[in-house]
Amino acid sequence: MSLSAYERLKLARSSDRPTGKDYVAGVFTGFIELHGDRRFADDPAIVGGVAWLKDCPVTVIAIEKGHTAKERAFRAFGTPSPEGYRKALRLMKQAEKFGRPVVCFVDTCGACCGVGAEERGQGQAIAENLMELTTLCVPVISVLIGEGGSGGALALAVADRVWMLENAVYSVISPEGCASILWKDASRAEEAANSLRLTAEDARALGVVERIIPEEEIGEAAFYEQLKDALYDEIKRLAADPELLQKRYDRFRRLGDPDKADYDWADA
Repeated sequence: MSLSAYERLKLARSSDRPTGKDYVAGVFTGFIELHGDRRFADDPAIVGGVAWLKDCPVTVIAIEKGHTAKERAFRAFGTPSPEGYRKALRLMKQAEKFGRPVVCFVDTCGACCGVGAEERGQGQAIAENLMELTTLCVPVISVLIGEGGSGGALALAVADRVWMLENAVYSVISPEGCASILWKDASRAEEAANSLRLTAEDARALGVVERIIPEEEIGEAAFYEQLKDALYDEIKRLAADPELLQKRYDRFRRLGDPDKADYDWADA
């Protein structure tokens, strides 16, 4: 039975769902975590470092929510601060320097919107990521594994390929935020969710994502093995493409009109 957009949203937010660190452990080997943005602090909401994807060295960046209440509080419920985005950008630029592909796992309701985050330049940090990712000279793949909320998610998703789990969501705003703005009533979130076109099928139809990843075996060894194979094969294809940057630019210019795509959506 097909799930509604709001039911997908509840699944995407479930504390039982694998988080970014689970994907890092399941897909990669030899992961070495790197910390800090070299300006202010380390942000535990974003985990990043270097690892091996089979025989390929990669840079891995994951938004981490945590599972328990204590973990989620420590990780700010997966809402990155400016230093988190600056740490991610530092690791991406390091990856470019050493020729390592970048793999991002995105799971956030949005960037931290506290006073401190704004004082430390949250908007600028996100904008810098958006700009720098457009010219990063190595393959970039982003996988939406849970929530993909607004610019907080997009700051790690300006990529050559954006994939999405079948029960993940991707939206310009949370349904609660949308309902609060439109109707001054957050309790109408379900109605908003059904209007925001936030499901994986919606995103693919709009050309926002290339691949929807089934969840039948989510969290199991076979699931991670299949994802590892898919990432490895796609990275090899992207690394061999001499027009990588131009195609990344074209990808975002054609959003909303997949008929103009040079990518085979049906076979993604």
